[in-house]
Amino acid sequence: MARQPVVAQRAEHLLGAAVVATAPVAGGDISTAVKLRLSSGRSALLKTLTPAPPHFFEREAEGLRWLAEAAEGVATPEVLAVADDCLIIDWVETGRPGTEAAGRFGRALARTHAVGADSFGAAADGYIGRLPLTNRPLPTWAEFWAERRIAPYLKVARDKGLISPEDADAVDRAVARTAAVVPEESPARLHGDLWNGNVLWTNDERVVVIDPAAYAGHREVDLAMLALFGLPQLPHVLAAYQEVAPLADGWEDRVAFHQLFPLLVHACLFGGQYGARAARLAARYL
Repeated sequence: MARQPVVAQRAEHLLGAAVVATAPVAGGDISTAVKLRLSSGRSALLKTLTPAPPHFFEREAEGLRWLAEAAEGVATPEVLAVADDCLIIDWVETGRPGTEAAGRFGRALARTHAVGADSFGAAADGYIGRLPLTNRPLPTWAEFWAERRIAPYLKVARDKGLISPEDADAVDRAVARTAAVVPEESPARLHGDLWNGNVLWTNDERVVVIDPAAYAGHREVDLAMLALFGLPQLPHVLAAYQEVAPLADGWEDRVAFHQLFPLLVHACLFGGQYGARAARLAARYL
């Protein structure tokens, strides 16, 4: 590791500690990431984006801290510093996915979800990827899902021609049936963007989650997101989750329903066939 003076000085200002080395980290498509080695021997990750949207890193830090409040819940990296243009968190040394870690993760995720919240939503709006995420609370999951999670991204996709009118109509009609499709549950404490890229398997048989879009919602949303892009060891995660907090009957049939939101987000961000894929899933519930 060499030392990038500008990056190191910014981190030193925020941390009040010397940075002896820095190294770029590949993988992020939004922020620039740099590994820091501190004079104490500790390693950290600095994420920066210039210009960053308002409160972009603050919301991420709040989400990590909110998830960390759950006793014996899912692990998150410690937030070391946050500013308008950057976030510094503890470094996570990754390893290979294992069955023991998967079981621990499933049970921990169930405990995090069980902490819950007073209503669906969050105290402040946030971000999903680089898109705004509206979190204003609503009293029922059916209302929140339709108005806060589907409608904004369906509109963007429709307006930009990223989904056909026929496919958008199919999604609209399916989401109108949310109350009939999804059983009511108390709000769960969600990660909110729990795809496999945000699940880090450590070299000491743990799982640490990063990059949350945290809010209170239906717990099946996080589980559907884990399935969307193929989390390693997913059957072991789900089996362990059910040991702690059994899911309502028919949850497997609702996985695709709760994947409509991330697919529409991907349509807005990347285009391609994500809109059409969302419509195909929506058709199952018509």
